[in-house]
Amino acid sequence: MKKFVTLAVMAGLASLAACNSSPRENAADTIESNTEAVADNIEDAADNATTTAGEEGLENKADAVRATGQNQADDMRTNDPDTNLSNGI
Repeated sequence: MKKFVTLAVMAGLASLAACNSSPRENAADTIESNTEAVADNIEDAADNATTTAGEEGLENKADAVRATGQNQADDMRTNDPDTNLSNGI
């Protein structure tokens, strides 16, 4: 059920983001929403971890996924050649 709600929210955000946005902004929003969904799934796995160390490791991984997604989205928005990650621009 949680996955369905997440997908519904992502679809709603995507449709709202499409209004009066540039293709670059839409791509950045998609990057953010996709990495947020992945991070949420990792956090769900952390909630089911059997050890504290396993849970902390998964929480750290979720934080890293969010940070990477935010960096890539910011990079997509700015299109600064000096700060490009691996998005092919």
